[in-house]
Amino acid sequence: MSVIRVGSVGLGGISSGVHLPGITRSPDLTLTALCDIDPKRLHERGEQYKVPEDHRFADYRDLVACPDVDAVDISTPNNVHLEIALAAARAGKPYGCEKPVTMDAAEARILRDTTHEAGVKSMIYFSYRYKAAARYLRSLVTGGRLGHIHHVNMQYYQAWGLAEADCPLVWRYVRSVAASGALGDLGCHGLDLVSFVTGQSYEKVCAHLGTIVHERRLPSGDGRGPVDVDDFSNILAEMSDGISASFQISRFAYGRGNYQRMEVYGEHGALVYHLDRIPGADELEICDASTGKKYVPAEIPEEFRVDQMQSFADLLNGKDDGLNADIDDGVTNEILLDGILRSSEEQRWVTL
Repeated sequence: MSVIRVGSVGLGGISSGVHLPGITRSPDLTLTALCDIDPKRLHERGEQYKVPEDHRFADYRDLVACPDVDAVDISTPNNVHLEIALAAARAGKPYGCEKPVTMDAAEARILRDTTHEAGVKSMIYFSYRYKAAARYLRSLVTGGRLGHIHHVNMQYYQAWGLAEADCPLVWRYVRSVAASGALGDLGCHGLDLVSFVTGQSYEKVCAHLGTIVHERRLPSGDGRGPVDVDDFSNILAEMSDGISASFQISRFAYGRGNYQRMEVYGEHGALVYHLDRIPGADELEICDASTGKKYVPAEIPEEFRVDQMQSFADLLNGKDDGLNADIDDGVTNEILLDGILRSSEEQRWVTL
């Protein structure tokens, strides 16, 4: 097993909070190069992680071409995921990319085909697949603990869109950069997680998306600009194996930090997954005949505790556990997002 040299492109919040710390935690990864278009941020992260100045790049093409980079980590805004991941694949370098993987399904198919033709490995960062409670939930559901699954209800709530939070018009509020709002930011996680837990795919969707705050101050402080993406989404879905699913997604949920709740109802019982009910904690409750039909906390076995970036290393070293999302999963997710957007725009059910 080799230590993989990683170059990271895009050094914003998700990179600083998850990717870079995860890379440096892993004994199988080493951070050798950084790239960002913000010189100040590039300098700060370079100093923080002791990356030499000649391995700090303003252009992702220079990072991809760097001989000291074996794999590329992508944490940029959505509209440049495609070109960076394509460059990595064409250079024969595996990549990990933030979600949603591209701006739409057409772009995702281009990336999928290029990735397969190049024969490189890929990982799409659907990060909640790495929560122990979610993995244990998947094991119980696919192992038949609940019998046939009838219904799944998924909620994903944050509060940073609220008017009183006074968030400026950052890129996540701009369609040409983000493609969608809360749907692509939060919803794609919830949609992936339900499919991950149940092992089933989506067949039809019906959605209502809306915008609450239509205008925000510009980051420069000079004037205001329009918000042209969704602040919330309500989705109904028909899944394979006869599962009915519903989703409530919002960045306007007062008092919520990064709150998720998934309820899974089957013929023999129910399981409820929580994230951030207790700040930072992921939990699981079970209700079936063995619990007297009462909801009781489930003890999560240690084997289900894994790390996202260590999983990236394991994938590249041939130790993949089969539970990571790859570019094929990214395409599936983009087809779903496109269908949801179309459903809301046309006010009808859409078959995927």
